[in-house]
Amino acid sequence: MQIVFDILKWYEKNFRTLPWRETKDPYKIWLSEVILQQTQVIQGLSYYDKFIQKFPNIFSLAEASEEDILKNWQGLGYYSRARNLHKTAKIVSETHMGKFPETLEDIIKLPGIGLYTSAAILSMAFEKKHPVLDGNVFRFISRLYAIEIAIDEPKNRKYFIDILTEMMEGQKPSVFNNAMMEMGAMICKPQNPDCNNCPVERFCEAKKQDIISKLPIKNQKIKIKKRFFNYFLIEEADFFYIQLRTDNDIWRHLYQLPLIESEKALDIEEIIKTTNEQWNYKVLQNINLIMSTHHILTHQRIHVQFWRLKVKEIDFKKSENYIKTNHLEFKKYPIPKLIEKIILHL
Repeated sequence: MQIVFDILKWYEKNFRTLPWRETKDPYKIWLSEVILQQTQVIQGLSYYDKFIQKFPNIFSLAEASEEDILKNWQGLGYYSRARNLHKTAKIVSETHMGKFPETLEDIIKLPGIGLYTSAAILSMAFEKKHPVLDGNVFRFISRLYAIEIAIDEPKNRKYFIDILTEMMEGQKPSVFNNAMMEMGAMICKPQNPDCNNCPVERFCEAKKQDIISKLPIKNQKIKIKKRFFNYFLIEEADFFYIQLRTDNDIWRHLYQLPLIESEKALDIEEIIKTTNEQWNYKVLQNINLIMSTHHILTHQRIHVQFWRLKVKEIDFKKSENYIKTNHLEFKKYPIPKLIEKIILHL
């Protein structure tokens, strides 16, 4: 197939040298795929290097504490990925003697490993014929063949997989999959695709029909939930407090400043009333708003207010989730970057 030949020829000359492309170790390939799921390569590379140094093999990752893993994951977001890393490492270490399963049926049973990650591991580590289908590949194939069906409807996935399977025939799976992903990442970008340097521009149906900007098609609109977080830097002498998040919510098992979630942004009078009801502080010396900001997640827009409370004595009603710390000690805890930046700034 001339299209595939041209893509692979381009890839041979233009591929980026990345450490996970220079190994057949399924552990390292799996780790890179999980890190890069919601992360740009430049940022993900530093985290990958840090993880490999800290946890050089799947046994060391399995034996680590969840808190240690979350601390090293800090800043990547989507912390459920880190928790699933830990769960899978334990299963592979204990049940599979440290070796990843080599079939789709077995590997997809592992926590946090879906169809895309399974295909990536099986093709990159074991040269199994499983096409990878991530956002980059969806976009590239949609435009190359002018496919006007929604990529976010699960029923349509097989249509793309069938095309890729036919294209992969006779090719080395790891090279083919990397080439397809590289085309989407470097040439067929979401905005301003580099058509002039595309090795298969003459075959591109979207280019011929002038519909590149319309593809790929997505039908599902993400519903954004609004939330209002009030964080408190509660200072008592030279110490302040942090709190462990235990609910099944964002940032689970990370530490944060004491939080009161509200239905709207609160003013100073409402804050004084609410905090006094929430925490029985003996003497309130000072309270002021440090800053307001917002934090955008995939399905949530969080309006954040940071407040500074100076107290002489406070009663958290003997909750075990609160820890007294200082500006040096708090760094050992896994904390969302949003909160860490505020603490370091202050």
